Amino acid sequence: MVTYDQIKKSRKVNTFITMADASLEAIGFTEHSLAHATRVATVAGNLLSHLEYDERTTELARIAGHMHDIGNLVNRDDHSQSGAIIAFRILDDFGMKPSEVSQIVSAIGNHDEQTGMPVNTVAAALILADKADVRRSRVRNRVPQNFDIHDRVNYSVEKSKLRVYKQKELIELKLTIDTEISSVMDYFQIFLTRMSLCVKAAEELGCHFGLNINDIQMI
Repeated sequence: MVTYDQIKKSRKVNTFITMADASLEAIGFTEHSLAHATRVATVAGNLLSHLEYDERTTELARIAGHMHDIGNLVNRDDHSQSGAIIAFRILDDFGMKPSEVSQIVSAIGNHDEQTGMPVNTVAAALILADKADVRRSRVRNRVPQNFDIHDRVNYSVEKSKLRVYKQKELIELKLTIDTEISSVMDYFQIFLTRMSLCVKAAEELGCHFGLNINDIQMI
């Protein structure tokens, strides 16, 4: 049985993630490094664990979280689909069962808001964990005068937390934003399609999605 620990320690996987992040850095994108991969893997696993999904499904969500942005190695455009193909090859080489490979590949191929849908439990957890990783440390550009709107919105986020309220059937993204750097409307301009996908992902997990910004319930 292939484990998250094996994938996390794989030199091949981590080299691909590191080189993919270097490609994004070259074209001015925010950080998509091993730090992002680890955070998404952890949050996706914790999310399903709190919702009391079985341990193996939780493990598959962690694996998908770690590998989800590997397609940026090829190109930013359609990176979810190319990432799914790369992940298929790697997981097949590891000897993972086809039924499990299928769940992970579908999740990776559907995590981007432009074309993705929460097609299964693993995909839903990946979407929510990925879209919740909004933080100042992901901004590479440290010159505020040169910020584009993506830099400004990410840099404005002082705290970000995805919380599960099982009894309320609620998954909530709670953000603290410095409105001197970026307005709440800036956030919605950039992330509206992502939040729409989060609503669908939460529904796949039998929950509602909530967005709280500066203690104001937005969704």
